[in-house]
Amino acid sequence: MEMTGEQLVPASQQDTWNALMDPEVLKACVPGCEAIERLGDNAFQVLMVARVGPVSAKFKGKLTLTEVKPPNSYSMAFEGQGGAAGFAKGGAQVRLLAEKDHTKLAYDVKANVGGKLAQIGSRLVDAAARKVADDFFRNFNEQLSAPHKKEAAHDEHHSEPVARDPDLPKIGDGTLSFIAAGTLVVYAVALLTLFD
Repeated sequence: MEMTGEQLVPASQQDTWNALMDPEVLKACVPGCEAIERLGDNAFQVLMVARVGPVSAKFKGKLTLTEVKPPNSYSMAFEGQGGAAGFAKGGAQVRLLAEKDHTKLAYDVKANVGGKLAQIGSRLVDAAARKVADDFFRNFNEQLSAPHKKEAAHDEHHSEPVARDPDLPKIGDGTLSFIAAGTLVVYAVALLTLFD
């Protein structure tokens, strides 16, 4: 599978680079990503759930960055195992170029898949990869444009505080604590279920 593309990111080249190097930003932007953990300066372990047609699996993989030239470019090698679903292995080149107050991000990806993933056909795998890339860039662009929206909202001046809506129910501190504790329990049970 080969995929190339370009995106115009609504942030400076340095901000775009910093976001691409931040595991928390990437985790928030990669569809199905459950964890990105830094293993070293240029190595990451990734845990994600992916669905390609009828095949759904949890993939555990490793990303290694090479030829790192901040804030202009880097190469990436990746490999992941999805159990019976198969494996993915490949590489990518990423280039950043400043364009006024935006950044053009260009990428070239080459990957091989095996196992059940290879059996379902390259057209379906290519379509799923394109969807993941589109979703990632939509999330990434929203993430990087969010600070600009916050600054714009902060610049608006409200001369008076906004009154509380009288139609909203009143909730006491005890109720809020109960809701927060319940949410934490549900979250913990979900995590235990995922990792068992």
